Amino acid sequence: MDRHIPMHALPEEIQKMSPEEKVCKYCGVSYLILHEFKAMEEKIKAMEKEMKFYQGSVEREKRLQEKLQSLSQDFEQYKVDNESKTERIRDANIQLISQQNEFQRVQKELSHLQHELSIKQRQSQVFSKRLTEYKYSWDKILSFLTFTKREITSIKNEVHDHFQNWTSLKGEVFLQIKAISEKALTEIEILKKNLMMSQRNKVCLEEEMKNLKLLSDEAILRSQQIQTSKQQEVNLQTRCCDLQKEVLDLQHQVEVLELKLQKAVTELDKYKEKLMNKSNEADDCQRELRKLKFESIIFESRHTRLLKEKEDSLTACQQIYKTLQEELTTKKSQEEAIKRRINLAENELEITKALLNQTKEEVITLKNERELMLISHQKSIEQLQETLRQELLNDDNWREKIEAELTKERAQHLAEFEEQVLLFKEEAKLELDIEKEKHQEIIQKYKKEQEELQMKISDLISGATRDLKLEVANLEKKLHESRVQYTEESESKEKEIENLKNLVAEFESHLKKEIDNSYSVSEDLRKEIKQKSDELEKVMLAQTQLIQQFNQSQEEHFGCFHGANILTYLIQQTKGSAL
Repeated sequence: MDRHIPMHALPEEIQKMSPEEKVCKYCGVSYLILHEFKAMEEKIKAMEKEMKFYQGSVEREKRLQEKLQSLSQDFEQYKVDNESKTERIRDANIQLISQQNEFQRVQKELSHLQHELSIKQRQSQVFSKRLTEYKYSWDKILSFLTFTKREITSIKNEVHDHFQNWTSLKGEVFLQIKAISEKALTEIEILKKNLMMSQRNKVCLEEEMKNLKLLSDEAILRSQQIQTSKQQEVNLQTRCCDLQKEVLDLQHQVEVLELKLQKAVTELDKYKEKLMNKSNEADDCQRELRKLKFESIIFESRHTRLLKEKEDSLTACQQIYKTLQEELTTKKSQEEAIKRRINLAENELEITKALLNQTKEEVITLKNERELMLISHQKSIEQLQETLRQELLNDDNWREKIEAELTKERAQHLAEFEEQVLLFKEEAKLELDIEKEKHQEIIQKYKKEQEELQMKISDLISGATRDLKLEVANLEKKLHESRVQYTEESESKEKEIENLKNLVAEFESHLKKEIDNSYSVSEDLRKEIKQKSDELEKVMLAQTQLIQQFNQSQEEHFGCFHGANILTYLIQQTKGSAL
């Protein structure tokens, strides 16, 4: 601290006093200084009290500012809540518009579905016409199949007749070939015997050739026998010619039989071609039947698909209706939530009003405290003035300076405090007026919008429910009628399809049996043709063997004839030599 120096000099009486009288005997400090120190301590205590009071006022001002900040924050929060509520109301309006658009879209889809139902009914009529056409074509096919069946039976009869003729011809040819083969075998055996005899004669002739000179008489006799053998050879040649003629006749018969076989084979090929054509026609009929089955299956699948699509569309409409109901319930719940929020906002407004009233009361209390503080300050100032007057009666300048400073400080404090109070009052009034106006406008808007929304929602809900109920009733009636018609048509078509399937199965079984019979007959004919061809080959082989044997016999005969000529020539030479 700075040293306190008195502004005025002490009186001369006190200055002339001895220091022992001025100073305390115990502490050695001057009495005047002690007095001044005590006075200063009292002033300091008073100033500390004032400072404490001023510190309390600052803390109160800070509290009031904090309350004002909290109130401003609450006010901003209420503003944000109001903005969010307005946005929610806008969203609700947008959702209502979107729901109206969805409802219009559902109405359009219902009209489109009705149009599709009419198209499907037309398609069902077209399919029924096609079914009648298919029935007519099926009847034609059945008549054609009966005609083909008759032709196949006639062809079978012809083939059977030809087969019987062929069997009779085969038996006759076989008997003729047997007889001819037996005759040929007997003649071959005779020729073999003759050949054996000729060979024996050759041996004998050789033996006789050795004994020619001795047995000329026997040679003459042998020459006679050779002449007889010549006659026999001539007879054999005639027989061989007859046999050749018979062989030629047999060859001619075989050629005739081969021609007949070729004709029969050509006829069989023709019949086979006819059978193939008939089988191809039967396959075509089966294909047409399969096509009809496939088209009937496709028709059934289309009808089932259409029914499924209609059922799916019904379920979709029902789901849309349910979703609309759910959305209506959600909107009702949202409206209730909005009402609750509005009630909460009103409650919050009431709370803010109560807080404002509390702030007003606190301002009034602060004013009262300020007045009390002013009164206490005035009292303390008066006390200080009295103390200063008592202490400084002689110091006029000191008193004037202190009073001027105190008045300045008082005026400054009062001006600052009044300015702050006025500013605080004006700000509080402005904020309260603005909040009141905003809240009143928002509440009126909310009330008007709520009333309009309730009216619109009630009208929309009633109109939508009525339209949906009517449309659902109409759709249910139409669906019921279409289901009844479709069930009747499906039952009739199923019966017709079952009848057609039974007829097709019967025709297929008949065709399979006839085809199996034709295949068995053709296989039998093939086997018989193979047997006949084998028999012909055997006959041809036997014929070739007979021709070879005949040629060998001719060669042997010519050899024997040449040997006889040689023998005659030798005999003649022997005779000439003998003569």
